[in-house]
Amino acid sequence: MTRAVLSIGSNIGDSLGHLRSVATELGSRLVACSAVYRSAPWGGVEQQDFLNAALVAEDDAYDPWDWLRLGQQLEEAADRVRVQRWGPRSLDVDVIVCDDVISEDPRLLLPHPRAHERAFVLLPWLDVEPDATLRVGDEDVPVTELLSRLSAEERAGVVRLDGIGDRLW
Repeated sequence: MTRAVLSIGSNIGDSLGHLRSVATELGSRLVACSAVYRSAPWGGVEQQDFLNAALVAEDDAYDPWDWLRLGQQLEEAADRVRVQRWGPRSLDVDVIVCDDVISEDPRLLLPHPRAHERAFVLLPWLDVEPDATLRVGDEDVPVTELLSRLSAEERAGVVRLDGIGDRLW
């Protein structure tokens, strides 16, 4: 059984609908889903805020490449266009971790090389795995510790939505 943590985000079109499409497509493979968070854009490109969530999925037949391909297919179905790095997007599906796999293949870097820098990944992940750890360099670091290392500004830019429609499943 492979187990993957996916970070999903959207800031174009029906963002909540795009996020829900991922949860729907995962179906019975979906083990856990965080609340939805609103986050300030990351990377310095002027654009509207994102909606983000974290999902935990499991499938006996999947390996890390299958999770990557599925994410890319879902992005394509949401009409994702890659125009500008860190720019606006209808759907972004990132594989953060997959079991204990370490991959240095440039097409699939695992664990995700910048996850430890992004509150919009870490906060939703803690919703579904409060004891999660992430390999950073040569050590496994609790996600709570990684979050505490981020600036107050980075953490404050990610706000949990607690209203109607903030859950994906």
